[in-house]
Amino acid sequence: MPTNYKELYKELEVLADGAKTVEDLMSRIVERLHKRLPHFNWVGFYMIEKAGAGEDPMLVLGPYVGAETPHKRIPLNQGICGAAVSTGQTLVVDDVNADPRYLACSLETKSEIVAPVFVRGEAVAELDIDSHTPAAFTADDRKLVEHCAALVGNLLEETQDG
Repeated sequence: MPTNYKELYKELEVLADGAKTVEDLMSRIVERLHKRLPHFNWVGFYMIEKAGAGEDPMLVLGPYVGAETPHKRIPLNQGICGAAVSTGQTLVVDDVNADPRYLACSLETKSEIVAPVFVRGEAVAELDIDSHTPAAFTADDRKLVEHCAALVGNLLEETQDG
């Protein structure tokens, strides 16, 4: 793993330890990832909003850094974001234009990675990252994104217990 990633892991651990709220932690993570990794052009969290009677659950945009997105609410059965949280698996898409699930946000987006956030084994949110570079995400990026998702999931579990 490159040295800058090791440093970033340490920074993220410190951020998680010092976070006052889950929202605070998510905001700090998206800012740090966007700032430190130039190929992370759009970085944001989506939270699952439970459905009311007769409604389907939705992904609702939380803290993010990057261009404005028209996708502030995404049904769980739509897009790469919906697929990641519905399957509970991290998805790495090297060419979004070749993936029929992709919900176009920006003509500049070429690749995407989405990692679910789990609380007690249930996906409750996700970390979504877009890049303007095709096939931008490495195995180290995947580990880092999943680590960030786990930090948020751990804090969510702690705050729900307290």
